[in-house]
Amino acid sequence: MRATAKTVLKLLVRQMPFRQLRSAMLRLCGYAVGKCVYLGEELIIIDEPSDWGMVDIGDRVAVSPRVTLVVSSRPNHSRIAPYAPVRHGRIVIENDAWLGTGVVVLPNVTIGEGAIVGANSVVIKDVTPYSIVAGSPARVIGEVRVPWGGRATS
Repeated sequence: MRATAKTVLKLLVRQMPFRQLRSAMLRLCGYAVGKCVYLGEELIIIDEPSDWGMVDIGDRVAVSPRVTLVVSSRPNHSRIAPYAPVRHGRIVIENDAWLGTGVVVLPNVTIGEGAIVGANSVVIKDVTPYSIVAGSPARVIGEVRVPWGGRATS
């Protein structure tokens, strides 16, 4: 798929009425999207048009509305460009994770299995499995206790 088509599909995904269609269209854009994934409206993925395979969303993940996944961040044509840090990296959201409304995930982050990210949090580093994080930057505030033995690890 050409970079232009990817850009257009990403714009369409933001307002697509059915979650299954949103998932299918993101797969066409080169993102890995697992089974039974809920992708809320207005999902934004910020990456370069030529980036492929930089977002990996596991099975049964819930992504609430207005979540932003930042794969690539740079100052573009600003005069500060030679001096500003450029961030570019993969984002992995493992099985059964839940991202609350308005979450921002920055490059080079893995959100562990069963983790919960509170609404409007900014995730700047990896989130351990079965932990609950919130804030800006996101910090661990709790643990998800599940009957099958999953637990947060430090």
